[in-house]
Amino acid sequence: MKQFQFDYIDDRQFAIEITKIRQWCCTSVVSHVVFQIYSETIDRESIEKVCRMISEEMPDALYFGCSSNGNIISGSYSGNNIGIVCTVFEFPSTKMIMKQYTLTAETSDAVTDDLLKILDENKWVKAVQLVTTIRGMSMTGFCKNLSNAPEDIQIFGGGAFTADINASFACVFSKDGEYSENGVVFWLLGGDDLNVVSTYVTGWKPLGKRFHVTRSEGSRLYELDGEPAYLVYRKYLNISNDRNFFMNTLEFPFLLQFNGISILRAPTLSFDDGSLSMTSDMESDVIAQLAYGDPGTILESVRAEGTKIRDFRPETVQIFSCAARRTFWGNNEISKESMPFQKIAPTSGFYTSGEFLRTMGYVNQHNVTMVLVGMREGPANDTDINELEVDDTDFTGKMALINRLANYINAAFCDLEIASVTDGLTKLYNRTEIQTRINENMMYNKQLALVMIDIDNFKSVNDTYGHGEGDNVIIGLADMLKSSCEEHSKVACAGRWGGEEFMVMIPEGLDDAVKAAEYLLNKFAEIEFPLAGHRTISIGVTAAKEDDTLDSLLNRVDSALYDAKHNGKNKYVVI
Repeated sequence: MKQFQFDYIDDRQFAIEITKIRQWCCTSVVSHVVFQIYSETIDRESIEKVCRMISEEMPDALYFGCSSNGNIISGSYSGNNIGIVCTVFEFPSTKMIMKQYTLTAETSDAVTDDLLKILDENKWVKAVQLVTTIRGMSMTGFCKNLSNAPEDIQIFGGGAFTADINASFACVFSKDGEYSENGVVFWLLGGDDLNVVSTYVTGWKPLGKRFHVTRSEGSRLYELDGEPAYLVYRKYLNISNDRNFFMNTLEFPFLLQFNGISILRAPTLSFDDGSLSMTSDMESDVIAQLAYGDPGTILESVRAEGTKIRDFRPETVQIFSCAARRTFWGNNEISKESMPFQKIAPTSGFYTSGEFLRTMGYVNQHNVTMVLVGMREGPANDTDINELEVDDTDFTGKMALINRLANYINAAFCDLEIASVTDGLTKLYNRTEIQTRINENMMYNKQLALVMIDIDNFKSVNDTYGHGEGDNVIIGLADMLKSSCEEHSKVACAGRWGGEEFMVMIPEGLDDAVKAAEYLLNKFAEIEFPLAGHRTISIGVTAAKEDDTLDSLLNRVDSALYDAKHNGKNKYVVI
């Protein structure tokens, strides 16, 4: 596999570059030649001229591309309108298909159905790369249908964009179709000797409180904590509901759990009623947080995920990076997160309106994310590989300020979070926090179980030995619960419910909750306090049911504890 990368400057220079490629092909074994064209301009005439020159000079070559918010050439932001990447495949076993479709909300199902049919007929396909227009439509159904592709096929790509991020249109094009403002191009690759690896980098961190999505319909987010969703941006970031809303919120997406991974979702538009249009659907009854970019975390993520790409020993690296990342870093610093890969293999790509990657079987649309794809033909080269060198020093200008503010936010928020969610005496979660965590887990964990604990005859400890010894007993139980949470993964987290009562959340189900109850019952009885000696506890145990609400679950575990207290104490009861 050989790759040529360059910026389009003018027709003469482009003709010279194509001649170099053609001459190289004439002296080498070649199976396929593919041009990828990324353009900050959406001028149809300029794009079609480039495509026409490729067809005239190399009629057997394939080409495709899209409009972009910027291009990555040789690992760095190019700053030129059009970037061109030509990949020459050398192994005869490598195969590929290129397909372009009109993509709208009405055609989405038909498009993905046809692609799945092609994949079923061509078992050799190992990877599907896509470029697509996405503004103005939800891509959730599109992604969900693509997830039905055979599990061993990798799927990745990016959404077309423009240099003006407020523009409502973009374009795709290919040899299989033509310039289209509502389209998708699929590039299917495979064969016995083609190898592909993919991963992604975020680096955005949660900021402040958690919000409950109380109303969301498709890609329209209506309410957070029962209030118009826009108010979150107004209250916490002082962002106005005006024509600059998209630009101002681009760097502050929502962070949530989706399909088993942390994912970022950015709003594209705020309506008069305070609802937000998102690039992909958000479900009701999930927990979301605003997120912010932390330069140090971003580059550490680049180092961690980049190592996977490096160890794969690719011959080329592709990057699909969100335009929000370019906005965040600025043109002078953005290459810090892409340039490290150029020292591993020729690296190219573009800045997108959304990123696509299949993870754990699901095709997800990301925002504010960088998707990395490594490719090679044949076995990995056994020569020494270059280290992944990430420049995480000498931030300048805006980035230096952001880095300091990020460090301050991290430290300040950590202090505030600890103070707001923990009980002052025991340092366990307070009742509000443990109840919030139970409620959050109920939304997606059908195996959730609870263990509720009460210290037996606690009043007599205070009356006989004083409140100081009573505090010692409470702290002793709390310390035991903390150590149990650390030593036994079956105990998820614990909190002080009030007075001498404690609650433990068990994520793995009733059987593990019963085992935890037995362990805690015996372990606490072994503790000897200075004045109070050995004490005992009573425990109630229950597991969530399909039709449970938070109240019904808490009432049931409370009833189990009541039965244990009124039937001899120093025991556990399961309901």
